[in-house]
Amino acid sequence: MSSLPLNTPKQAAPKVSSRAGAKSSAGAKSSAAANERQIVFDSATDRSELAQRAISDKAILDALVENLSGEQRRIRQFSAATLNLVSTMEPEILVCHISEIVDALYRPEAQTRWECLEVLTNVVVFDPDSCDDAIIGTEASLYDEDSGLAHLAAVRFLCAYGAINTKRANIVWSFIDEAIQCYHGDPEFQDMLIAVTQFATGKIGVGVKRSLGERMEFDAKNSKGLIGRRAKAIIEICNEK
Repeated sequence: MSSLPLNTPKQAAPKVSSRAGAKSSAGAKSSAAANERQIVFDSATDRSELAQRAISDKAILDALVENLSGEQRRIRQFSAATLNLVSTMEPEILVCHISEIVDALYRPEAQTRWECLEVLTNVVVFDPDSCDDAIIGTEASLYDEDSGLAHLAAVRFLCAYGAINTKRANIVWSFIDEAIQCYHGDPEFQDMLIAVTQFATGKIGVGVKRSLGERMEFDAKNSKGLIGRRAKAIIEICNEK
């Protein structure tokens, strides 16, 4: 899809405003140091179209990232969801924004956090060192009392991060192990096991593989259906030489 001009009439395009104009919007920041070409997004804008435009328009991409630290919850959620879509298409272009995405893991609303965790899951392979600082924020979402989607996104990121090498696997294994126990039976558990399967195929080291195989023995023996099959598949991977 070709990039559209920012101010094209009759399009659901982001609106470009000066800092002075943005002050009239509820929750807009007034810092003199802020970007004076801030792009303000309407949360009703089509996210898929906007994600495509952000890939080819750095101003839009930068504004989406800036919105993650804004004061309006709906705009934070909308921007995080759009960035998640971008990360499924062109994850490399978000590597330079990892620090801002990690910072967004501390927003109060669950959606912004889980969308940003999905972004990090997609970009971690390109710059794992920059994702080291995400572990603390991920832990908060892993134990969120109200959001199963936050739990799932946290497990996905931890598994992707840990699969990179033995050192990182050792850092996150205790979290993954606890998640397997805590969220067993939750609606998201089957999808968690997909992430755990991918973790098992990574460079996680002999010790973590052994512990993971032992953890999955209960489900392999006692669970029926898809969970049981996935548990057995994980054990097989862990037993491979």
